[in-house]
Amino acid sequence: MNKHLGIPIIIYILCILGKCLSFNTPHNIFLIYLINKTTTMNFTPKLETTQDRAEHKKYEPVTRYMATQLVTFKPDQEVGTVIETLRKKQISGAPVLNEKNELIGIISEQDCLRVIIDSVYHNQPISKHRVEEYMNKEVVPVSINDDVVQVAHMFLKYRFRRFPVVDGKGVLKGLVSKRDILAAAQKIRPSTW
Repeated sequence: MNKHLGIPIIIYILCILGKCLSFNTPHNIFLIYLINKTTTMNFTPKLETTQDRAEHKKYEPVTRYMATQLVTFKPDQEVGTVIETLRKKQISGAPVLNEKNELIGIISEQDCLRVIIDSVYHNQPISKHRVEEYMNKEVVPVSINDDVVQVAHMFLKYRFRRFPVVDGKGVLKGLVSKRDILAAAQKIRPSTW
């Protein structure tokens, strides 16, 4: 039994005593939310330590499914160039690399939309803005040593569309998307589940 189950039960009893049995009341909507939040079991594997990762090496490596022919940008590039490239290549974002090919950010369609709004608001041309001003600097990469199950867990945890794949020195080696991981799922044998 869940150790936090006592709180929703107490709230439920209080609601019954208070005769708030209609599902449309704010109390019961909160109660349903609270019960679901505290009693939902988490079956997602937590592969946060090196030992956990070593135990799960039976799954295919992420490097087998990642894209390696990448569109990348530099921090000093104009955002107008980024918008045109994203549109032409039909991609939703790309990594931003420094002069050492180290990953320093990601710029996405969402970031480019912010540029458009800022340009209109400040009455400036889009070309005036640089990638480094709008890129997301809080990048969560995955390692070239990770497997597809670990990366699937990361997608559930962070809800990103793609992850950059880096080596131990932070150098970008590829990009993996949710679709890449779904393709890998087709090859996972039932005996490994």
